Amino acid sequence: MVDDTTIVITDIKKALKAVDEEADKKPAALLIVGGELNGTIFDLDKKTILVGRSLKNNIPLEFQGISRNHFKVDETETGHMVEDTGSRNGTYINNKRVLAPTLLKKGDIVKVGKIALKYIPKGDSERLTYDKLQHAANTDGMTGCFTKTYFNRSLDLQVKKSKLSGEPLSLIMFDLDHFKKLNDSFGHDAGDFVLKELAAIVRTNGVRDNDIFARFGGEEFMILLPKTNIKQAYEVAERIRALIEAHQFLYDSNRLPVTISVGIADYRKGVNTGLDLFKRVDNALYKSKDGGRNQVNFFRE
Repeated sequence: MVDDTTIVITDIKKALKAVDEEADKKPAALLIVGGELNGTIFDLDKKTILVGRSLKNNIPLEFQGISRNHFKVDETETGHMVEDTGSRNGTYINNKRVLAPTLLKKGDIVKVGKIALKYIPKGDSERLTYDKLQHAANTDGMTGCFTKTYFNRSLDLQVKKSKLSGEPLSLIMFDLDHFKKLNDSFGHDAGDFVLKELAAIVRTNGVRDNDIFARFGGEEFMILLPKTNIKQAYEVAERIRALIEAHQFLYDSNRLPVTISVGIADYRKGVNTGLDLFKRVDNALYKSKDGGRNQVNFFRE
């Protein structure tokens, strides 16, 4: 006869096995500890990972005291080796300067400038905890979209990358038409329902894995589209607008009136920072509002 204790032990073993199996799928990683990027995880998913201030690096860290090409991490049969690549201020592991290729051990702290990165080996279950914490910090609890803070960091980084590479970059901004009126007429629960439903529609039909879909605030949303020109961005924006207009938002047997106004802008001459691109897309969005709403407009100088 199987008693309750045996059942509990069996369940615990199954749970631990599931954790181990999930962890085994994760590559080794470097985790930033402390500072404004605390909790950010960088996967060591290539044979060689380059780290430094230059945006050409696999892990670009634009901070004081970090050289353009600071150090590299090489995958070997025994783990990962850190090697300084001629940095001015040095690379340190556990406060000891790296003078030759050094094998990383679990929990080692790699320090460059004021940035400290903790080494997490492949398959370590500790990684799952950090993944959950990072997800929670970067994700809007209601809609499942990225947060405004995460979006702003991504916008600045992608503009810099486009400036360096010349690759296209587009930004879509939209908000719900007359959202206050909807809340006043049907209640804030209905408004919350619309935000969640809208986000799910966009995530399923409007964004790719490398796009950044974020809730910017209230009923405002952003989609950052790397390697996407303005024509392609328009097609995405118009598809989303039409899907939202056609969708039946049903709440408490009421079909809620939901449409969106959309603005589009792209990286081009005159855009030097993320803020520059944001101002342009914001201008385009207001053209859609002023033009009667439920429409898409480009930024035009």
